[in-house]
Amino acid sequence: MIAQDFAYAQPDTPEQAVALYQEFARHLYYGGGSEIITMCRAGVISPGGVIDLKQIPQANVLGIAGDSLVIGGCVPLRAIKDSGLFPLLGLICGRIADHTNQCRITLGGNLCGAIIYRETALALLLTDAEVMLFGPGGERTVPVHAVFDGRMRLQPGEFVLQARIPTAFLGFPFVHVKRTAGEKIDYPLLSLSAIACPEGMRFALSGLLPYPFRSTEMEKALNGRSMSRDQRLDDALTRLPGPPVTDYQGSGEYRRFVLRQTLGQALEVLQP
Repeated sequence: MIAQDFAYAQPDTPEQAVALYQEFARHLYYGGGSEIITMCRAGVISPGGVIDLKQIPQANVLGIAGDSLVIGGCVPLRAIKDSGLFPLLGLICGRIADHTNQCRITLGGNLCGAIIYRETALALLLTDAEVMLFGPGGERTVPVHAVFDGRMRLQPGEFVLQARIPTAFLGFPFVHVKRTAGEKIDYPLLSLSAIACPEGMRFALSGLLPYPFRSTEMEKALNGRSMSRDQRLDDALTRLPGPPVTDYQGSGEYRRFVLRQTLGQALEVLQP
């Protein structure tokens, strides 16, 4: 049960959504709503207005258009997995929460949510994806690297309308490994995604630091051929952009140990 009253609107166009956002006080955009509902029930947030984006056609697209895979911001994780269009992202989506919540959590919600793991970002960071945003200034399409820095850096009133992944990346060999402290369905102790591109391997991680990231410095070490595999793994660990997290799931040192083991497994698959 949500204790407070709030306005609710379901616009049909991005323009209507932005107009409503500017009208309401303490406004929120709503996709799947799982995180918003939980925080409202806990009293963490108290929105004055909720703008449900699910009726906007562009936000529900899932398919190939030209040389891109287009995924709307309101497409549920389960639909992405079941489509089979992007096996790496589908595998990531299938390991976030349980089946019921995968049917509710959306791509845009996972990217923009308060929960720090934002694992769908890993696949976008690895594939030079673009993100189409819509806000008071209208539509803008930007590289994901320009707008995602641990979290989505949106301008006031913007929301994720679509993500666009070049189809050239969809068939590359990939690895996804998610380590949890106990239960199979849990937040990640470490989540690693990697692909083998013609120019070299790419790696992105969640759970290790307080935010998801891709490190080109770590990739340089892992792609090097002048050192042994063990030396490359050791070198990569020295290039982490920050100290690993210590929390209830494990210490920073344990995460570092798990990372080295997981990177080694990824190298065996992608660079046998």
